[in-house]
Amino acid sequence: QRPGRAGIAASLRSSLSSVLLRLGLALLLSHALAAEDTAEVRASYIRNHYDKFEVQIPTRDGKRLFTSIYCPRGIQFGKTYPVLLMRTPYSVSPFGLDRYRGSLAPNANYEKEGYIFAFQDVRGRWMSEGEFVNMRPRQAQGQPDEASDTYDTIEWLLRHLPGNNGRVGMWGISYPGFYTAYGAIDSHPGLKAISPQAPIADWWRGD
Repeated sequence: QRPGRAGIAASLRSSLSSVLLRLGLALLLSHALAAEDTAEVRASYIRNHYDKFEVQIPTRDGKRLFTSIYCPRGIQFGKTYPVLLMRTPYSVSPFGLDRYRGSLAPNANYEKEGYIFAFQDVRGRWMSEGEFVNMRPRQAQGQPDEASDTYDTIEWLLRHLPGNNGRVGMWGISYPGFYTAYGAIDSHPGLKAISPQAPIADWWRGD
């Protein structure tokens, strides 16, 4: 018995759905593989064009803040670069001079343009000394807080990093955005630009 028109139409719809599903899965897999290749290319570029250093930066009260620094290899040829700083409570891992981050900036253009990238564990977190306080309030003059820690960090970076051009920018999303905005209070004269993106502003409401 031959199938009727309704049966043929249902069969065609089923076949078409199957084809579309397979095509969709193939496209998703293709995009995933392309993204993986792009990420690996970016990570490889960073390893081949940047040297990594890990330092403990002293603050005015004697506590030391762990900072991971990536310097362009052109520094030894007399070039100078601005510093792009991020301060975070979420860890500046991976730790170790032979272990590199897969990305250093919001997009790969920054890495190709050439910056000195610095990532810092904030006071009391991970490899940094001191006591961690969520959204630490502004302290009385002379008492350490995130503004003074930022100031001391920038002072150390500009004094000790070869190849810096005396200009620093800060950026961060969410909690790092909070530290970016905080760093603008009584800021170091070398801090020329900040980009606090969706910063924590109210601990009970989030970003």
